[in-house]
Amino acid sequence: MKVLAINPGSTSTKIAIYDETGELFKKNVEHSAAELEKFPRIADQYRMRFESIAATLAESGIGEGELAAVVGRGGLLPPVRSGAYRVNEAMVDRLVNRPLVDHASNLGGAIAYHIAQARGIPAFIYDSVAVDELEDVARITGLAEVRRKSFSHALNMRATAIKCATALGRPYSELTLIVAHLGGGITLSVHSGGRMVDIVSDDEGPFSPERAGRLPWKDVVELCYASDMKTIQKKLRGKGGLVSHLGTNSTLEVEAMIAKGDARARLVYEALAYQVSKGIGELATVVDGKVDRIALTGGIAHSALMTGWIRQRVGFIAPVEVYPGENELESLANGALRVLRGEEEAREYDLG
Repeated sequence: MKVLAINPGSTSTKIAIYDETGELFKKNVEHSAAELEKFPRIADQYRMRFESIAATLAESGIGEGELAAVVGRGGLLPPVRSGAYRVNEAMVDRLVNRPLVDHASNLGGAIAYHIAQARGIPAFIYDSVAVDELEDVARITGLAEVRRKSFSHALNMRATAIKCATALGRPYSELTLIVAHLGGGITLSVHSGGRMVDIVSDDEGPFSPERAGRLPWKDVVELCYASDMKTIQKKLRGKGGLVSHLGTNSTLEVEAMIAKGDARARLVYEALAYQVSKGIGELATVVDGKVDRIALTGGIAHSALMTGWIRQRVGFIAPVEVYPGENELESLANGALRVLRGEEEAREYDLG
């Protein structure tokens, strides 16, 4: 059973073909700034990205009749459950014409749907960015008109949780796990009873290479009144975190600074580990401290320095496992393969 996985990003479209033995084909199709500037909205890039995928599929050597399913990155839908959803016309309409946010991931489901329709095979999304399985008590904030929402790196975090459960030889649904995704954005989640019952989002937890994370709100209010909205938004997402402190979003560069004896770089980088550790501790309270494993994933999890600092602070809660990398295409394909094998059931999207 061969599955085509599609992951549209801001400046590229990654595609891969997997079967039950693993990856058969993979390509990252880059889109230049000049090419993207032609389109007022990201949704308007649909045809260009669709055609680039079609051309890439022709290169793969995989015949049209060999694909069993297509799976796309789940975009910013209204809140959905974890796992697989069949892509239908209602979902495509929502993603393309009425998205919550104009984001490249919205194109994943739409492109998957039209490729699948032409071949008479199913199209899925899997673990959308909008996966929301929060307990009601987790939604309450200190302002009645503001409720917590669940936007996170659900795809990679759930895949990591399932991978961790497999390594332990136990069902995912029977374990209590905390997963931290350490990438350009950092989010954390706690998994209990087969659900992602709470998260720490990228605006309420650790800062990251380029995002500011949780901030003292009184100071932020003053910044907002002293500037305009676009400037502040850019400070929070794009020019925050390591960029704000050290002028780079590269953890490799930061670690090189540390190796040369830069005390400021070490302090800031350790603060990132400190805040991730606080987030893990915060989520441990959600499950009364009864945690089977803590898993670290994402690109920064390749760093022995970072994972070592975190392990030192949170190892008293539970053993720490490291699964470096983002693995999004693999996670998408494995989700679709589980549906095709009958191990999971795909939900029907009906939110409109």
